[in-house]
Amino acid sequence: MQLQDFDIDVFLRDHWQKKPMLIKNAWPSWDNPITPDELAGLACEPQIESRLITKTGEAWNVENGPLPEARFGELEAKDWALLVQAADHYVPAVAALIEPFRFIPNWRIDDVMVSYAADGGGVGPHYDQYDVFLIQGLGKRRWQVGEICNSDTPMLPNSDLRQLAEFQPTQEWILEPGDILYVPPRIPHNGTAIGDDCMTYSIGFRAPSRAELIADYCDDLLEHLDDDDRYSDTGLKLQSNPGEIPAAAIEQLHTMLTEKINDRETFVRWFGAYNSTRKYPDMDWTPEEPLQSGQVHNILANGACLLRNPASRFSFIRHEGNSVSLFADGDCYDCTDETTALAEQICSQEIVYVDSELTASQQTIALIAKLYNKGSLALDDGE
Repeated sequence: MQLQDFDIDVFLRDHWQKKPMLIKNAWPSWDNPITPDELAGLACEPQIESRLITKTGEAWNVENGPLPEARFGELEAKDWALLVQAADHYVPAVAALIEPFRFIPNWRIDDVMVSYAADGGGVGPHYDQYDVFLIQGLGKRRWQVGEICNSDTPMLPNSDLRQLAEFQPTQEWILEPGDILYVPPRIPHNGTAIGDDCMTYSIGFRAPSRAELIADYCDDLLEHLDDDDRYSDTGLKLQSNPGEIPAAAIEQLHTMLTEKINDRETFVRWFGAYNSTRKYPDMDWTPEEPLQSGQVHNILANGACLLRNPASRFSFIRHEGNSVSLFADGDCYDCTDETTALAEQICSQEIVYVDSELTASQQTIALIAKLYNKGSLALDDGE
């Protein structure tokens, strides 16, 4: 499902995080991966994040899901849009849309949001803090983009939609099924459905803010700090002015703080776990029956392959020597030798065929069993 007539090097050099790019007829043939009715069904499910956006005159209204099925029969023939987040977690054909974009590292990929809009429907002019590829699935949509925004850009008093108070388009395109529009961070854009049955797939990329990183990292550090680890000043000498905080005390206090924050190994393990945590960590994907290592070995020996859970996030960080830290769904697995090879395969391939050499390794089988029992991997025997 590779993109046709698309030069990755040129895109990364000239467009990525710089300026929009229209990709016409991105595939030799386009098949819309989910129907409007199936999308509406997802919006009715309580565990799935969805929103219904309607517009009456100049007034916008947002209804958060789950939506009752009867709600769709009450809608007008125009000026509304349905948004379903992380549809790739539930529909394999939607998850497959991510594959052509894996020239961007996996750790940056967020999810696929799917929208359906009636004639005139959309979410209004807005901007995002992340890169997005907008794939037209059904119907037509007019996309307009403007000049880059920042935190000082005036916004409408609607925190749910992050709409701009003023929008001056500088470019405009009409997308048809199989077309793609890339929009960099902070570039305002406005998509409006032209006619009925307009579906768009938004592949978003994660861009953690400095504030988010500091807040979560410090919370993690706090969980592991000993309350007895305190400032001390044995050998204190008399000061000429008791109101002064001397340079030696400042240096010691600063060191107490920074030596923990600057510990690279601690940061590496924290970030790998932080970044691989599922978007919806409260959802339980564990199998009904856990498997022991011996059972996993027998299943793989009979030709089964490994499938990544579409909701799971995998990445690895390489260390000196032949070892890596594999991160999956917020957990860290230290891998060496043959488990390193498996970790790299899992992170780069949706389907992994485990050869006889790997199945002979107890460490490899134990790792697969852990990932299976956590719900991160599935075993597919083809039946």
